[in-house]
Amino acid sequence: MHSNRIIMDKQGLLYNTERGQIIISEYGRNMQEMIRHLMEIEDRQKRTEAAQFIISVMAQMNPQVKQSDDYLHKLWDHLYIISDYQLDVDSPYPMPEPQARAERPRHVGYQNNHIEYGHYGHYMAKMVEMASAVDDEEARQALALSIANQMKRNYTEWGGNVVSDQQIIADLKNMSHGRLVLDEETKLNGVEPSMKPGQQGQGKKKKKKKQSNLKADMNNPNNPAYKKRKQQQQ
Repeated sequence: MHSNRIIMDKQGLLYNTERGQIIISEYGRNMQEMIRHLMEIEDRQKRTEAAQFIISVMAQMNPQVKQSDDYLHKLWDHLYIISDYQLDVDSPYPMPEPQARAERPRHVGYQNNHIEYGHYGHYMAKMVEMASAVDDEEARQALALSIANQMKRNYTEWGGNVVSDQQIIADLKNMSHGRLVLDEETKLNGVEPSMKPGQQGQGKKKKKKKQSNLKADMNNPNNPAYKKRKQQQQ
């Protein structure tokens, strides 16, 4: 009875949590095992040929790396990294330095632009600043009106609420430090809060559809208007 018992390989029963860590997750554990066996090939030429084959397999498994011009160099770097920098083959590229991978990338920092009227957006504040510097009164007034209309659109899209023209005009005056001033009775153009993008042309479509349905009804023999029209034709 014991002689017929199937002896299973314990390695096949291990959970991934019990195995070694995957060095580069894009290639998976099987690729990592292939590279480990590659390092056990004693003949250097055969080991190099096997490494070149593995590079071609890595390119298929990680196709996005081909988007860069030096993708082959990157693949060889990945091969060396997965081998823990122990692979000895005739590579077209030098082995990368282990400490280069350990270095953290330089922090690029975050923008810390303080905008008092953030609901209008950073670029709108820049536009107000540039328009305020215009010396020509007529040109500055034209820019003020255009900017105020855009501010109203931005406010409506940001909050989805109705905003008065007087509020926009007051905000523009404050943002420009009194350089862009519009009359309080100025009527501004904006987007209705209930009107979502892409809905502007739906009214015409519905009207057209209604007219086509009416036309179809006029050709319906069961429609009284159709019978009346037939009687008049006779």
